[in-house]
Amino acid sequence: MSRLRRGAEQDTRIGFRSERRDCSASVPQGLLKAARKSGQLNLSGRNLSEVPQCVWRINVDIPEEANQNLSFSATERWWEQTDLTKLIISNNKLQSLTDDLRLLPALTVLDIHDNQLTSLPSAIRELENLQKLNVSHNKLKQLPEEITNLRNLKGLYLQHNELTCLPEGFEQLFNLEDLDLSNNHLTTVPVSFSSLFSLVRLNLSSNQLKNLPAEISGMKRLKHLDCNSNLLETIPPELAGMESLELLYLQRNKLRFLPAFPSCKLLKELHVGENQIEMLGAEHLKHLNAILVLDLRDNKLKSVPDEITLLQSLERLDLSNNDISSLPYSLGKLHLKLLALEGNPMRTIRREIINKGTQEVLKYLRSKIKDDGPSQSDSVIETAMTLPSESRVNVHAIITLKILDYSDKQTTLIPDEVFDAVKSNIITSINFSKNQLSEIPKRILELKDMASDVNLSFNKLSFISLELCMFQKLTFLDLRFKILPEVLYHISTLETILISNNQVGSVDPEKLKTMENLITLDLQNNDLLQIPPELGNCVNLRTLLLDGNPFRVPRAAILMRGTAAVLEYLRDRIPT
Repeated sequence: MSRLRRGAEQDTRIGFRSERRDCSASVPQGLLKAARKSGQLNLSGRNLSEVPQCVWRINVDIPEEANQNLSFSATERWWEQTDLTKLIISNNKLQSLTDDLRLLPALTVLDIHDNQLTSLPSAIRELENLQKLNVSHNKLKQLPEEITNLRNLKGLYLQHNELTCLPEGFEQLFNLEDLDLSNNHLTTVPVSFSSLFSLVRLNLSSNQLKNLPAEISGMKRLKHLDCNSNLLETIPPELAGMESLELLYLQRNKLRFLPAFPSCKLLKELHVGENQIEMLGAEHLKHLNAILVLDLRDNKLKSVPDEITLLQSLERLDLSNNDISSLPYSLGKLHLKLLALEGNPMRTIRREIINKGTQEVLKYLRSKIKDDGPSQSDSVIETAMTLPSESRVNVHAIITLKILDYSDKQTTLIPDEVFDAVKSNIITSINFSKNQLSEIPKRILELKDMASDVNLSFNKLSFISLELCMFQKLTFLDLRFKILPEVLYHISTLETILISNNQVGSVDPEKLKTMENLITLDLQNNDLLQIPPELGNCVNLRTLLLDGNPFRVPRAAILMRGTAAVLEYLRDRIPT
């Protein structure tokens, strides 16, 4: 109200009539009128070479319709307009932004990706309410120091620019949770990054980094670290102390060895393919209790240690294109969904067995295990405190690994003693896979405040109830379905959805876009006849797997270029 009165007193209409005429040609008045009510304005894909003045001044000037009609209904009182909080001007031809940006101090979201910006105005400092800034896919060579004034910023997306360094004081963005600096020209990571205590995701892939500062371990909340496609030769041992780390990407570097990960108890995915690693030892594996995906492809490994069987949660193991000639038979004990062995000089397993796929290889390995009795890893550990009814429950896993495991029992229901065995222990992972469950056990809700991983794959579930939304910490959910259950779209904390090898025929890109934490979506080997172009707007996705579906586009050549290329391809096909 106050800004409008000041604008009226200064007769802001003088000198802006011609600009309004120009504005109406590029921005329909109806769009501006709607934006004054909703506080949101989307001008993406309009071929704009500059931002019209009427956009910057939307909350300052008296609307054009006020000059044409002085009688307003209760719903059209322009003086009660809402301040603009969300402005999207992506996919245009903008080369610069003016200091008039300061006229929109209420902005919480500013999205200007896919333009031709070479710099940002210093006036950006005045957007103190900004929480999300997306300037990816531009031509920025540097950032203004004033950007460090955006203390409420939670998401900053700078990927695909030409940045060589970051401004002093960057660590002042202490509320930052998601930072994407991928595909730039950075050669170093500032030591001061350790002060970004709130950071949950950090993407540094496709830069020119030769090392990481040890201080990076100060990011105690970091869950996702992507350093793919750099020049890293070593990893600081301090990184192994990052207790919250769940996803670590180190592909396409120059690593010769791995550090141990004694404190990374929550690490679910470790991607170190396309390096020069020559040895994998027990010390690299023994602490990875929660690991689901281990990517070691295209290295120089000659063997796999017996301790690989310690990775009881492992689902995907990629050993392709190494120098491995034999595998430990105990590997057959793991419940792997994928074991990739192509490109190895394998002597102990015939090629015809390898060609039959993962399950045949595992079956062959199990057949070679000598009958030496059950190993400790196979047996259920019982103590004096264990009740007879709990003998079917792995109490050791509950107490030491925080895992409630009742998988591969072919049961139609989970016995009460399984849940009773939890007692007062903390449970972070639930594994009820490979059973005959037709519905989700009701008592699973007893763990809704603790569990972050739920594995219900390979059951006979036909639906999922909305009660699953009550899992406040759920980040990983593994299911098998013919359709993508509606409830999944409402679990805002989900980071990973693995729904490959099903009969899924469609997905809703608009609902997927609302899942701001989703970074991995595996839709391989389903019945998708087409991929909606709007899926390209799910810019938070880091891994999108679509192979093995009957759609014709995107072509295989596009899929091989990776997730970023697929998303960009899809965005380009969105009707304008």
